[in-house]
Amino acid sequence: MPAIHVCALSKIQATAQAIGARSLVTLINFKTMVQRPDAIAAERHLFLAMSDIVSPQDGHILPDAEHVTALLAFAKAWDRREPLLIHCFAGVSRSTAAAFIFACALEPARAESSIAAQIRSLSPTATPNARLVAVADAQLGRDGRMSAAIQDIGRGEDCFEGVPFALAVPVHAA
Repeated sequence: MPAIHVCALSKIQATAQAIGARSLVTLINFKTMVQRPDAIAAERHLFLAMSDIVSPQDGHILPDAEHVTALLAFAKAWDRREPLLIHCFAGVSRSTAAAFIFACALEPARAESSIAAQIRSLSPTATPNARLVAVADAQLGRDGRMSAAIQDIGRGEDCFEGVPFALAVPVHAA
């Protein structure tokens, strides 16, 4: 079964090589340099510049509808033949939100609470960015259930870098 792997920026090279990733999603501050692994073609790398914030702050980029639209388009285009790697700076908030969004988009009949609980069981540090999830919740028509699900799992354990994890997804969308 294909999987969405989540890790921190410091682990993308080693993780991509270890899992054979051919697609990459980067959610990071616009000034942060990211070296795309050689095995991942430029057209299979989605780079979204955003800050890890939930409300507007001067000098920062708030996650918005354009970011989520791009994530959903990338999810739809992912062929699920090789693992997908998603990362942010610490592998805690933006990347875990993106993995949650991908799973909700790829499994529209699956309960949001089930997906969120699975993410929590895989990574005790996962704290999906609430703003990114709320925007996706609206775009996917999930009526607040995505936001409620991440609120229910609560904030993850404090850390410098998140516990990497792999979230299995079905080969074909439901």
